[in-house]
Amino acid sequence: MASCVYIPVQNSEEEVCVALDQLPRDAADILDILKAEQAPLNLWLIIAREYYSQGKVDQFLQILDEGSGPEIDEYYADVKYERIAILNALGAYYTFLATTGPPEEKERNFVMATSYYNKASRIDTIEPSTWIGKALLCIARDERDKLEKAKENFRIVLEYNPKHVPGLLGQACVLFMMGEKEENIRKSQEFYKNALENYRESLRLFPNCPAVVRLGIGYCQYRLGQLGKARQAFNRVLQLDPDNVEATVALGVLDLQTNEAGNIRRGVEMMEQAHDLDPVNPMVLNHLANHFFFTGQHFLVEQLTETALENSGDHPLLKSQAFYNLARSYHSKGDYDKAGRYYMAAANEIRRPKDFVLPFYGLGQIQLKLKDLKNSLSSFQKVLVVYPENVESLKAIGHIHAQQGEFDKAVETFKKVTRIDPKDSQAFLELGELLLPIDANAALEALKTARNLLKRSGEDMPIELLNTIGVLHFEKEDFELAEQTFKEALGDGIWVSLLDEKLDHKVHNYGNALNLRDLGLFHQLEEDNESLDLPWDKVTTLFNFARLLEQRHDTIKASILYRFIIFKYPGYVDGYLRLAAIAKARHDFKLSIELVKDALKVDEKYPQALCMLADLQLKTDDWLKAKETIRAAKDATSGNDSYANLALGNWNYFAALRSSDKKGSKVEAMHLEKAKELCTKVLKEHKGNMYAANGTGIVFAEKGHFDVSKDLFTQVQEAAASGSTLVQMPDVWVNLAHIYLAQGQFSLAIKMYQNCLRKFYNGTDSTILLYLARAQYDAEQWQDCKKTLLRALHLAPSNPTLRFNIGVAMQKYSASTLQKTKRTAEEIRFTLSELENAVRMFRQLCGCTYYHSHGFDEKKFSTHVEYCQHLLEAAKVHCEAAEREEQQTRQRLEVARQVSLAEEARRKVEEQRKLQAEKRKQEDELKQVKQLEERFERVKEIWKTSTHASGGKRRERSRPDDEEGGERRRRRSSGGGSRRRKKDKRMGTQYEDDDGYAEVEYNDKSQDEAEEREYADNPANGSDDDAGPAPKSPDPLAAAGLDDSDADDDMGGPSRGSKKRRAFSESDEDEEPMIKKQRLSPSNSAGSDGEIREAKGNNVHDDEDDDM
Repeated sequence: MASCVYIPVQNSEEEVCVALDQLPRDAADILDILKAEQAPLNLWLIIAREYYSQGKVDQFLQILDEGSGPEIDEYYADVKYERIAILNALGAYYTFLATTGPPEEKERNFVMATSYYNKASRIDTIEPSTWIGKALLCIARDERDKLEKAKENFRIVLEYNPKHVPGLLGQACVLFMMGEKEENIRKSQEFYKNALENYRESLRLFPNCPAVVRLGIGYCQYRLGQLGKARQAFNRVLQLDPDNVEATVALGVLDLQTNEAGNIRRGVEMMEQAHDLDPVNPMVLNHLANHFFFTGQHFLVEQLTETALENSGDHPLLKSQAFYNLARSYHSKGDYDKAGRYYMAAANEIRRPKDFVLPFYGLGQIQLKLKDLKNSLSSFQKVLVVYPENVESLKAIGHIHAQQGEFDKAVETFKKVTRIDPKDSQAFLELGELLLPIDANAALEALKTARNLLKRSGEDMPIELLNTIGVLHFEKEDFELAEQTFKEALGDGIWVSLLDEKLDHKVHNYGNALNLRDLGLFHQLEEDNESLDLPWDKVTTLFNFARLLEQRHDTIKASILYRFIIFKYPGYVDGYLRLAAIAKARHDFKLSIELVKDALKVDEKYPQALCMLADLQLKTDDWLKAKETIRAAKDATSGNDSYANLALGNWNYFAALRSSDKKGSKVEAMHLEKAKELCTKVLKEHKGNMYAANGTGIVFAEKGHFDVSKDLFTQVQEAAASGSTLVQMPDVWVNLAHIYLAQGQFSLAIKMYQNCLRKFYNGTDSTILLYLARAQYDAEQWQDCKKTLLRALHLAPSNPTLRFNIGVAMQKYSASTLQKTKRTAEEIRFTLSELENAVRMFRQLCGCTYYHSHGFDEKKFSTHVEYCQHLLEAAKVHCEAAEREEQQTRQRLEVARQVSLAEEARRKVEEQRKLQAEKRKQEDELKQVKQLEERFERVKEIWKTSTHASGGKRRERSRPDDEEGGERRRRRSSGGGSRRRKKDKRMGTQYEDDDGYAEVEYNDKSQDEAEEREYADNPANGSDDDAGPAPKSPDPLAAAGLDDSDADDDMGGPSRGSKKRRAFSESDEDEEPMIKKQRLSPSNSAGSDGEIREAKGNNVHDDEDDDM
């Protein structure tokens, strides 16, 4: 039953029934009814939507335009919702038209939509549908700022009604789109989380919402990496809507991304199911095309992508994916022109690389293949904008920089790749190849890292990688490591048996220098059924291994390997040239020339072979042929070969030397100028060519410009030292030494020759030894010169020049020795020996038959022999005189020696006597000290016993004793009173007995002994004024007052009491004195008045001092 609407008739209960499926073609008829009956505006909107659903857009617009006119606004002023609904419908229509219509009308349609939404807002500013329409308009503009505006519009809706489901869904959609456009991963994840929360809230508020809501939930969970939950959401969509194409495609994508056979099969089935539901869905078609591309079914890819392009409409991303699939198909088939066009079309469909970056990567590959480096670099850089650490794009950019000559940028790019992915062996391999001409050590480390990564991953090791590592070790002179690497690269083969000498009995017959051209060894091995396989990819490595053996002077094995290479690959020219080099090093120039000609049979215009042949012809003095050969080498390279130009320059240089011998100065100058011109030309073309710089320096030196040539040689020497070890230039060391010698700097020249000899020739080159001997001869170091020439003669015994120079050196040494004003007999005897050897050497040369070829003649030898004999006769006379003088000198020295010995013996006796006297003195002093100590101990024992006796004993003493004691005190006071008075100021005394005698205890035994020694040493103590001189060695105990009374009487010294008081008073100097008033004993009255007064005076003085 068809649906219909009923329009109420004005002022009546009747209604007009309008069947929606039978709407009139002319909308004016229905408009007349709506206006005449003043029908509700919702009926206007229903009829307009029906027209739109039937595809009658003009009638739809006619009804809505009439429904939004001024008359309707005036008549239906109180009806807000319906008026707003009509305006929003118009706004939605123009929004849709802007996104799907022609591009030139896009902006106008957006303006129209905006005007209708604004008009609706003026009717009611808080109507949610209007704000939602405005938000959708912002979304349609697809701009970041517009998305922010749309988000703000949805926020306004949700502020008025947080449970507004369309607002929540719109907000979720905007947040998801913002997450898609956000470049920061963390922020984009936040957008997806917020969008998911809004979708879930909508589902909670309206559980019966359409299935597409759950589709949005699945998309958010997919972006958040929650693949399991996303799969559940898509499955729920299909449960609610089994024909939902988007959910079917999403499940298919999830299965395809697992890269498992079963899941891939199920994913393809899902895609086919989606294709059955919508055969023209471009998204489905693109996914199917992507699958069939990987299966190699390119005809299906092209069919599907063409259908997708026809149905993509104006959706740029879907069109870009279709173009990309089509471009990949042509790319894989090698049709680079079509692939490039479709890659370009795919890139042009998208606004930003972030939306779909793969076309830029493919486009960059095609441009790189077609050598469009600039555009290719731009394409890969766009990929890096989206994925800054994309390793493949960085590698491509590194290759582009390398091809553009920007090696620094290329190296930095590959270093970045290795930092991003330290396990990328290919990146380390390419980095090592880039570093080879820049930094050999860094290149070696990178290549070794690549080798280790390949070993750990179990991948096959490229022979090229091992070969390069071996060459780098070879250049660093790490020959052991180089040998190990080459052997690892070569593996097992016949060369192992050859090197391990398992076939020694066969090798012996073919390994010497005479058989360098003979390949009979290998024919014999074939007859013996030995395996002689040599894969083509191992030839270079085997050649390098042979080169290593040659460098280590194992030329026998090296020549066998070279011949084996030639046997297997007769066209390998370098094998012939290395054999020629071995023959040349052995001075077998004939064999070397034959081997070079064998190489020229393979390639008659091979420049290296021609140049080597010319060099050999120069060494054999075949100058005309050498010049022709050099010109042939130059013509073979169209005149651009540096080696050929330098060889021609060398020819002109040697021609100049030959013309100088013939005194042709003009010819010499012409050849030198030509040599300079050729070397300078090469140097201009190749500024780093050390051989050209060396040749230029030689020409300047020949012209006498030593300073210029020395600067050139020094620069070449420094460059050679910092370069590869394979590039060795001993010639520049020799040339620099020649310059020093020419300038008279003999020590520098000698040092340079010695360094060159040690560094390059291991001290075994007779020519350099001859140069060194010349420098030593000019420096007047004739003995060193002779030793150097003898070393050279040991290396080249048949060289008459060396023998002649040895004789001249001995002759010159002898002459200089005889000319010395002071010389010893030993020197003259050695001179005689040298002269005899020189005569013998010159006479031997006279007997040689080949000396004429070296520029000698018999007359020259005879002259030297006569001169040496003359010196020999003079030396004998000088020797006799020197011997007599030496005998006299020995006698004088012997006399002087005897005198010296006698003086030395006397001095030793005197020293011994002094030592004995000193020793006796020390023994006497020790003995005396010991006696004093024993006596002091005995007196101490006496005093200890006397301390316990009665104090009345002193009273029993007789008066004469007191008088005698008084006399002693007077004598003592007269001599040392002043000293005692000074010391009494410091001492503390305590008188305790009734008779006035003090009993003093020892406080410090060491101070008592010191005072005793001081008193004993003072000659003024213990004597009267009238007394004679003091004895030389008084008794120390008596001087200290420690002897007994009988001894005192005998010696006439001071009384015992006074001595004790003095000794004890000085023992307590460090203590605080405690003085009591002295009481006079009756026994003291017997003394003289002067003595008593003096005692009182002393006491009073002491008290005054105390008071003070």
